[in-house]
This record gives sequence, structure tokens and C-alpha cells, in this order.
Amino acid sequence: MQVVSAAQATDSGWTWAQTAGLIVPCIALLGAFLTYALSQRAVRREHRARTFAEALTAVEEYLEMPYRIRRRPEPSSAVRQQLTDEVSILLARMAFHQAWLQIEAATVAGPYASLVSTARAEAGAQMSLAWQQPPITPA
Repeated sequence: MQVVSAAQATDSGWTWAQTAGLIVPCIALLGAFLTYALSQRAVRREHRARTFAEALTAVEEYLEMPYRIRRRPEPSSAVRQQLTDEVSILLARMAFHQAWLQIEAATVAGPYASLVSTARAEAGAQMSLAWQQPPITPA
């Protein structure tokens, strides 16, 4: 085994300072990449959570419509039109979220479609009954 002296290491052309000068930027670059990747992952998770929350909110608002119909003010064509428009908007929002989830998160799209189908069946029947009954008046 041959022992290399400091003078011989310097003569070879490569020093520890040069090695450190190469390694430090690589480590800094790796750290920057990891920070960026983790940040982007957090942004994607937040976007996905917001998408799920908005989809569930649309269903919740649709399920609330029978109660809103029952609590409507004095019957008039303008009130009926407004509530009917709101129902149409909610149906469109649910359809949008259903399609969006099919693209963004296919594993969630099936259960969401079942939820929408059940909500439409349940709330749809309740809305029909609510329109047939007189509005609730405050006591």
C-alpha cells in the first residue's frame, strides 16, 4: 500500500477543495428540487381537496332545496322561477363535478355518481311534494 503525501495529492491536479466545490452545489440543487417537488405536491393535494369539497357542497345545496321550496315566500311566478333556476344551476354544477372527477380522480367519480343519483332521487321526490304543499308561514 502506497501512502500519498499532501504534496503528491496537490500535484495530481484535484484537491479536496475542488471536490467540496463540486459536491456543495449538487447538494444545494438536490435540496431545491426536493423543496419544489414537495411544494407542488402540496398544491396538488390542496387543489384536489378543494375540488372534492366543492363537489360535495353542490350535492348538499341540492339536498337543501326541498326545505327552501317549503320556506318560500308568498307564491308567485318570480319566486317559483328563481327557485327553479337555482335547482337547474345545482344540477349543472353536480354534472360538472361528476365529469371533472372522472378526469381528475376516477376512483372517486363512481361513488360521487352514486351520491348524486341518490340525492336526485331523494331530493327530487321531496321537491315535488314541497311544490304541492303551501309555503310554511312563520308562527
